[in-house]
Amino acid sequence: MSNLTPPTKKRLGYFSRLLDDVPAGERYRLVTEQIVHAEALGFDSAWVAQHHFHENEGGLPSPLVFLAHVAQRAQRIRLGTGVVTLTMENAIRVAEDTAVLDLLSGGRLEIGLGTGGTAESFEAFGVDSQDRGAVYGRNLEVLRAAWRGDALQGGVRVYPTAAHLLERVWQATFSVEGGQRAGAAGEGLMLSRTQPRPAATPDLSLSDIQNPIIDAYLAALPAGQAPRILGSRTLFVADRREDALRWAEIGLRRLAVRHAKPVAGPFPRVDPAAPLEALIKAYDVHLGTPDEVIASLQADTALARTTDLVFQVHSIDPPHAAILRSLELTARHVAPALGWSAPGTTTAPVAAPATISELQPA
Repeated sequence: MSNLTPPTKKRLGYFSRLLDDVPAGERYRLVTEQIVHAEALGFDSAWVAQHHFHENEGGLPSPLVFLAHVAQRAQRIRLGTGVVTLTMENAIRVAEDTAVLDLLSGGRLEIGLGTGGTAESFEAFGVDSQDRGAVYGRNLEVLRAAWRGDALQGGVRVYPTAAHLLERVWQATFSVEGGQRAGAAGEGLMLSRTQPRPAATPDLSLSDIQNPIIDAYLAALPAGQAPRILGSRTLFVADRREDALRWAEIGLRRLAVRHAKPVAGPFPRVDPAAPLEALIKAYDVHLGTPDEVIASLQADTALARTTDLVFQVHSIDPPHAAILRSLELTARHVAPALGWSAPGTTTAPVAAPATISELQPA
Protein backbone atom coordinates (compact mmCIF):
# COMPACT_ATOMS: atom_id res chain seq x y z
CA MET A 1 0.00 0.00 0.00
CA SER A 2 1.39 3.42 -0.84
CA ASN A 3 0.80 6.89 0.48
CA LEU A 4 -0.68 9.47 -1.87
CA THR A 5 1.95 11.07 -4.12
CA PRO A 6 1.63 13.99 -4.36
CA PRO A 7 -0.40 14.28 -1.14
CA THR A 8 -4.05 15.12 -1.71
CA LYS A 9 -5.14 18.24 0.13
CA LYS A 10 -6.86 16.83 3.21
CA ARG A 11 -9.73 18.27 5.19
CA LEU A 12 -9.35 18.30 8.98
CA GLY A 13 -12.12 17.54 11.45
CA TYR A 14 -12.66 17.36 15.20
CA PHE A 15 -15.02 14.72 16.57
CA SER A 16 -16.63 14.43 19.99
CA ARG A 17 -18.93 11.98 21.74
CA LEU A 18 -19.38 14.60 24.51
CA LEU A 19 -17.81 12.58 27.31
CA ASP A 20 -16.27 15.30 29.48
CA ASP A 21 -16.51 14.19 33.14
CA VAL A 22 -19.11 16.77 34.14
CA PRO A 23 -22.95 17.02 34.16
CA ALA A 24 -24.75 17.01 30.81
CA GLY A 25 -25.24 20.75 30.48
CA GLU A 26 -21.57 21.38 31.18
CA ARG A 27 -20.60 18.71 28.64
CA TYR A 28 -22.52 20.61 26.01
CA ARG A 29 -20.90 23.92 26.98
CA LEU A 30 -17.37 22.49 26.96
CA VAL A 31 -17.71 20.76 23.59
CA THR A 32 -19.18 23.94 22.11
CA GLU A 33 -16.03 25.73 23.32
CA GLN A 34 -13.85 22.97 21.84
CA ILE A 35 -15.54 23.34 18.45
CA VAL A 36 -15.19 27.12 18.53
CA HIS A 37 -11.49 26.65 19.38
CA ALA A 38 -11.09 24.16 16.52
CA GLU A 39 -12.65 26.67 14.12
CA ALA A 40 -10.23 29.37 15.24
CA LEU A 41 -7.35 26.97 14.54
CA GLY A 42 -8.59 26.37 10.99
CA PHE A 43 -10.30 22.98 11.34
CA ASP A 44 -12.67 22.35 8.44
CA SER A 45 -15.34 20.34 10.24
CA ALA A 46 -16.72 19.34 13.65
CA TRP A 47 -18.61 16.11 14.22
CA VAL A 48 -20.74 14.85 17.10
CA ALA A 49 -22.14 11.41 17.80
CA GLN A 50 -25.63 10.38 18.83
CA HIS A 51 -26.03 7.98 21.75
CA HIS A 52 -29.21 7.13 23.61
CA PHE A 53 -29.27 6.23 27.33
CA HIS A 54 -25.60 5.29 27.92
CA GLU A 55 -23.85 8.43 29.16
CA ASN A 56 -20.50 6.62 29.44
CA GLU A 57 -20.55 5.77 25.73
CA GLY A 58 -21.85 9.12 24.50
CA GLY A 59 -23.54 12.08 26.08
CA LEU A 60 -25.74 13.39 23.28
CA PRO A 61 -29.11 11.90 22.25
CA SER A 62 -30.07 14.94 20.12
CA PRO A 63 -27.17 15.92 17.84
CA LEU A 64 -29.21 18.12 15.49
CA VAL A 65 -30.47 20.24 18.39
CA PHE A 66 -26.92 20.60 19.70
CA LEU A 67 -25.51 21.52 16.28
CA ALA A 68 -28.18 24.20 15.86
CA HIS A 69 -26.77 25.77 19.03
CA VAL A 70 -23.17 25.40 17.83
CA ALA A 71 -24.08 27.00 14.49
CA GLN A 72 -24.77 30.25 16.33
CA ARG A 73 -21.33 30.23 18.00
CA ALA A 74 -19.15 28.95 15.16
CA GLN A 75 -19.50 30.80 11.89
CA ARG A 76 -17.38 28.90 9.34
CA ILE A 77 -16.69 25.32 10.39
CA ARG A 78 -18.84 22.60 8.81
CA LEU A 79 -21.05 20.69 11.24
CA GLY A 80 -21.50 16.94 10.97
CA THR A 81 -23.25 14.04 12.65
CA GLY A 82 -21.05 11.06 13.30
CA VAL A 83 -23.58 9.49 13.34
CA VAL A 84 -27.35 9.81 13.53
CA THR A 85 -28.49 6.31 14.51
CA LEU A 86 -31.11 6.17 11.80
CA THR A 87 -32.47 2.78 12.84
CA MET A 88 -33.97 4.38 15.95
CA GLU A 89 -35.29 7.52 14.26
CA ASN A 90 -38.35 8.58 12.29
CA ALA A 91 -36.81 9.21 8.88
CA ILE A 92 -39.28 11.96 7.93
CA ARG A 93 -38.50 13.88 11.12
CA VAL A 94 -34.78 13.51 10.40
CA ALA A 95 -35.40 14.93 6.92
CA GLU A 96 -37.27 17.89 8.35
CA ASP A 97 -34.81 18.60 11.15
CA THR A 98 -31.74 18.37 8.91
CA ALA A 99 -33.37 20.64 6.31
CA VAL A 100 -34.07 23.30 8.94
CA LEU A 101 -30.63 22.96 10.55
CA ASP A 102 -28.87 23.29 7.21
CA LEU A 103 -30.73 26.56 6.55
CA LEU A 104 -29.98 27.91 10.03
CA SER A 105 -26.29 27.05 9.70
CA GLY A 106 -25.89 28.64 6.28
CA GLY A 107 -25.54 25.34 4.42
CA ARG A 108 -22.85 23.83 6.63
CA LEU A 109 -24.46 20.51 7.58
CA GLU A 110 -22.90 17.10 6.84
CA ILE A 111 -24.99 14.03 7.67
CA GLY A 112 -23.29 10.87 8.85
CA LEU A 113 -25.65 7.92 9.27
CA GLY A 114 -25.33 4.50 10.87
CA THR A 115 -27.21 1.66 12.56
CA GLY A 116 -25.57 2.07 15.98
CA GLY A 117 -26.64 1.29 19.50
CA THR A 118 -26.58 -1.55 21.99
CA ALA A 119 -29.38 -4.11 22.20
CA GLU A 120 -31.33 -2.39 24.96
CA SER A 121 -31.28 0.89 23.05
CA PHE A 122 -33.13 -0.75 20.17
CA GLU A 123 -35.61 -2.37 22.53
CA ALA A 124 -36.54 1.00 24.03
CA PHE A 125 -37.44 2.23 20.54
CA GLY A 126 -39.42 -0.89 19.69
CA VAL A 127 -36.84 -2.24 17.24
CA ASP A 128 -35.36 -5.75 17.36
CA SER A 129 -31.58 -5.32 17.26
CA GLN A 130 -31.38 -8.33 14.93
CA ASP A 131 -33.38 -6.33 12.38
CA ARG A 132 -31.21 -3.21 12.57
CA GLY A 133 -29.79 -3.59 9.05
CA ALA A 134 -33.18 -3.99 7.39
CA VAL A 135 -34.75 -1.15 9.40
CA TYR A 136 -31.81 1.11 8.62
CA GLY A 137 -32.14 0.37 4.91
CA ARG A 138 -35.86 1.17 4.88
CA ASN A 139 -35.39 4.36 6.86
CA LEU A 140 -32.56 5.48 4.59
CA GLU A 141 -34.77 5.12 1.51
CA VAL A 142 -37.54 7.14 3.20
CA LEU A 143 -35.01 9.82 4.17
CA ARG A 144 -33.67 10.09 0.63
CA ALA A 145 -37.19 10.30 -0.80
CA ALA A 146 -38.18 13.00 1.69
CA TRP A 147 -35.13 15.10 0.86
CA ARG A 148 -35.80 14.70 -2.85
CA GLY A 149 -39.29 16.08 -2.37
CA ASP A 150 -41.03 12.86 -3.42
CA ALA A 151 -44.68 12.46 -2.49
CA LEU A 152 -44.93 10.52 0.76
CA GLN A 153 -47.89 8.53 2.07
CA GLY A 154 -50.94 10.76 1.94
CA GLY A 155 -49.47 12.71 -0.96
CA VAL A 156 -47.55 15.18 1.22
CA ARG A 157 -44.03 16.46 0.66
CA VAL A 158 -41.41 17.55 3.18
CA TYR A 159 -40.94 21.30 3.67
CA PRO A 160 -38.46 22.88 3.44
CA THR A 161 -37.10 20.89 0.54
CA ALA A 162 -33.49 19.79 0.79
CA ALA A 163 -32.49 17.73 -2.23
CA HIS A 164 -28.96 19.11 -1.91
CA LEU A 165 -28.51 17.14 1.32
CA LEU A 166 -28.39 13.96 -0.75
CA GLU A 167 -24.86 15.08 -1.68
CA ARG A 168 -23.82 15.43 1.98
CA VAL A 169 -24.57 11.91 3.24
CA TRP A 170 -21.85 9.76 4.84
CA GLN A 171 -22.36 6.10 5.73
CA ALA A 172 -20.51 4.58 8.68
CA THR A 173 -19.54 0.94 8.38
CA PHE A 174 -17.28 -1.78 9.78
CA SER A 175 -17.62 -4.02 6.72
CA VAL A 176 -16.57 -4.43 3.10
CA GLU A 177 -20.25 -4.82 2.20
CA GLY A 178 -21.02 -1.50 3.86
CA GLY A 179 -18.22 0.15 1.92
CA GLN A 180 -19.64 -1.21 -1.31
CA ARG A 181 -23.12 0.13 -0.47
CA ALA A 182 -21.81 3.59 0.33
CA GLY A 183 -19.81 3.66 -2.89
CA ALA A 184 -22.67 2.44 -5.07
CA ALA A 185 -24.88 5.19 -3.61
CA GLY A 186 -22.23 7.81 -4.39
CA GLU A 187 -22.12 8.81 -0.73
CA GLY A 188 -19.28 9.37 1.71
CA LEU A 189 -17.58 6.57 3.62
CA MET A 190 -16.95 6.87 7.37
CA LEU A 191 -14.26 4.67 8.92
CA SER A 192 -14.13 4.05 12.65
CA ARG A 193 -11.30 4.91 15.04
CA THR A 194 -11.03 1.25 16.03
CA GLN A 195 -12.59 -2.10 15.12
CA PRO A 196 -12.62 -5.57 16.67
CA ARG A 197 -10.22 -8.03 15.05
CA PRO A 198 -11.48 -11.32 13.60
CA ALA A 199 -10.95 -14.16 16.05
CA ALA A 200 -8.79 -16.03 13.51
CA THR A 201 -6.51 -13.05 12.84
CA PRO A 202 -6.19 -11.06 16.07
CA ASP A 203 -2.98 -9.31 15.00
CA LEU A 204 -4.41 -7.52 11.97
CA SER A 205 -3.76 -3.79 11.95
CA LEU A 206 -6.60 -1.31 11.59
CA SER A 207 -5.29 -0.56 8.09
CA ASP A 208 -5.44 -4.29 7.24
CA ILE A 209 -9.14 -4.21 8.09
CA GLN A 210 -10.04 -0.85 6.57
CA ASN A 211 -8.09 -0.90 3.30
CA PRO A 212 -10.41 -3.60 1.86
CA ILE A 213 -13.40 -1.45 2.86
CA ILE A 214 -11.86 1.48 0.97
CA ASP A 215 -11.16 -0.78 -2.02
CA ALA A 216 -14.80 -1.89 -2.13
CA TYR A 217 -16.02 1.68 -1.80
CA LEU A 218 -13.85 2.96 -4.64
CA ALA A 219 -14.72 0.03 -6.90
CA ALA A 220 -18.44 0.69 -6.47
CA LEU A 221 -18.30 4.48 -6.77
CA PRO A 222 -20.03 5.74 -9.95
CA ALA A 223 -17.76 7.00 -12.71
CA GLY A 224 -16.90 10.64 -12.24
CA GLN A 225 -17.97 10.72 -8.59
CA ALA A 226 -15.31 12.24 -6.33
CA PRO A 227 -14.48 9.98 -3.36
CA ARG A 228 -15.29 11.15 0.15
CA ILE A 229 -13.52 8.99 2.70
CA LEU A 230 -13.47 10.02 6.36
CA GLY A 231 -10.94 8.37 8.63
CA SER A 232 -11.68 8.81 12.33
CA ARG A 233 -8.78 8.19 14.71
CA THR A 234 -8.10 8.49 18.43
CA LEU A 235 -5.51 11.22 18.78
CA PHE A 236 -4.12 12.89 21.88
CA VAL A 237 -1.18 15.22 21.40
CA ALA A 238 0.67 16.66 24.40
CA ASP A 239 3.81 18.67 24.99
CA ARG A 240 5.25 15.74 26.98
CA ARG A 241 4.69 12.05 26.32
CA GLU A 242 4.38 11.32 30.04
CA ASP A 243 1.34 13.59 30.23
CA ALA A 244 -0.33 11.75 27.37
CA LEU A 245 0.43 8.39 28.98
CA ARG A 246 -0.94 9.54 32.33
CA TRP A 247 -4.34 10.36 30.88
CA ALA A 248 -4.32 7.25 28.68
CA GLU A 249 -3.73 5.10 31.74
CA ILE A 250 -6.95 6.40 33.27
CA GLY A 251 -9.17 6.50 30.21
CA LEU A 252 -8.16 3.29 28.44
CA ARG A 253 -8.29 1.15 31.57
CA ARG A 254 -11.76 2.48 32.33
CA LEU A 255 -12.77 1.63 28.75
CA ALA A 256 -11.35 -1.90 28.97
CA VAL A 257 -13.36 -2.57 32.13
CA ARG A 258 -16.55 -1.38 30.45
CA HIS A 259 -15.93 -3.38 27.27
CA ALA A 260 -15.26 -6.56 29.24
CA LYS A 261 -19.01 -6.75 29.87
CA PRO A 262 -21.18 -8.86 27.49
CA VAL A 263 -23.28 -5.84 26.42
CA ALA A 264 -20.25 -3.77 25.41
CA GLY A 265 -21.06 -3.94 21.71
CA PRO A 266 -18.74 -4.40 18.71
CA PHE A 267 -15.52 -3.10 20.27
CA PRO A 268 -12.09 -4.63 20.82
CA ARG A 269 -11.79 -6.46 24.12
CA VAL A 270 -8.58 -6.50 26.12
CA ASP A 271 -7.70 -7.48 29.67
CA PRO A 272 -8.15 -4.36 31.82
CA ALA A 273 -5.03 -5.39 33.75
CA ALA A 274 -2.88 -5.58 30.60
CA PRO A 275 0.12 -3.25 30.25
CA LEU A 276 -0.77 0.22 29.04
CA GLU A 277 1.04 -0.30 25.74
CA ALA A 278 -1.23 -3.29 25.07
CA LEU A 279 -4.30 -1.12 25.64
CA ILE A 280 -2.92 1.57 23.33
CA LYS A 281 -2.39 -1.01 20.61
CA ALA A 282 -5.73 -2.76 21.13
CA TYR A 283 -7.70 0.48 20.83
CA ASP A 284 -5.64 1.90 17.94
CA VAL A 285 -4.60 5.00 19.86
CA HIS A 286 -2.13 7.60 18.60
CA LEU A 287 -0.64 9.67 21.41
CA GLY A 288 2.45 11.52 22.54
CA THR A 289 4.36 14.54 21.37
CA PRO A 290 3.70 15.95 17.91
CA ASP A 291 6.67 14.13 16.37
CA GLU A 292 5.62 10.82 17.95
CA VAL A 293 2.04 11.19 16.78
CA ILE A 294 3.11 12.16 13.25
CA ALA A 295 5.26 9.02 12.98
CA SER A 296 2.41 6.86 14.29
CA LEU A 297 -0.17 8.28 11.90
CA GLN A 298 2.15 8.14 8.89
CA ALA A 299 2.30 4.37 9.37
CA ASP A 300 -1.50 4.18 8.99
CA THR A 301 -1.92 3.34 5.30
CA ALA A 302 -5.73 3.45 5.41
CA LEU A 303 -5.66 6.96 6.86
CA ALA A 304 -3.34 8.04 4.04
CA ARG A 305 -6.08 7.16 1.54
CA THR A 306 -8.76 9.29 3.18
CA THR A 307 -9.94 12.71 2.08
CA ASP A 308 -10.95 13.76 5.61
CA LEU A 309 -8.79 13.40 8.71
CA VAL A 310 -11.09 13.46 11.74
CA PHE A 311 -9.54 13.18 15.19
CA GLN A 312 -11.08 12.53 18.60
CA VAL A 313 -9.61 12.18 22.10
CA HIS A 314 -11.92 9.29 23.03
CA SER A 315 -11.40 7.05 24.82
CA ILE A 316 -8.51 8.73 26.59
CA ASP A 317 -10.87 11.55 27.58
CA PRO A 318 -8.46 14.04 29.15
CA PRO A 319 -9.74 17.24 30.80
CA HIS A 320 -10.96 20.21 28.78
CA ALA A 321 -7.71 22.20 28.92
CA ALA A 322 -5.72 19.22 27.66
CA ILE A 323 -8.19 18.75 24.79
CA LEU A 324 -7.76 22.39 23.76
CA ARG A 325 -3.97 22.00 23.81
CA SER A 326 -4.21 18.78 21.78
CA LEU A 327 -6.27 20.61 19.16
CA GLU A 328 -3.63 23.34 18.98
CA LEU A 329 -0.75 20.88 18.54
CA THR A 330 -2.76 18.92 15.97
CA ALA A 331 -3.43 22.01 13.83
CA ARG A 332 0.04 23.49 14.13
CA HIS A 333 2.19 20.38 13.75
CA VAL A 334 0.44 17.05 13.17
CA ALA A 335 -2.16 17.73 10.48
CA PRO A 336 0.18 19.73 8.20
CA ALA A 337 2.54 16.74 8.15
CA LEU A 338 -0.36 14.61 6.85
CA GLY A 339 -1.41 16.83 3.94
CA TRP A 340 -3.62 19.48 5.56
CA SER A 341 -3.18 23.23 5.60
CA ALA A 342 -5.18 25.85 7.45
CA PRO A 343 -7.35 28.17 5.38
CA GLY A 344 -5.22 30.85 3.73
CA THR A 345 -1.93 28.98 4.19
CA THR A 346 0.22 26.75 2.02
CA THR A 347 1.74 24.60 4.76
CA ALA A 348 0.78 21.40 2.96
CA PRO A 349 0.94 20.66 -0.78
CA VAL A 350 -2.24 21.69 -2.53
CA ALA A 351 -3.53 19.30 -5.18
CA ALA A 352 -6.75 18.72 -7.05
CA PRO A 353 -9.52 16.79 -5.28
CA ALA A 354 -8.75 13.12 -4.88
CA THR A 355 -9.48 10.81 -7.76
CA ILE A 356 -10.14 7.09 -7.46
CA SER A 357 -6.76 6.24 -8.98
CA GLU A 358 -4.94 8.34 -6.37
CA LEU A 359 -6.66 6.50 -3.56
CA GLN A 360 -6.07 3.00 -4.93
CA PRO A 361 -3.19 0.92 -3.58
CA ALA A 362 -0.06 0.92 -5.70
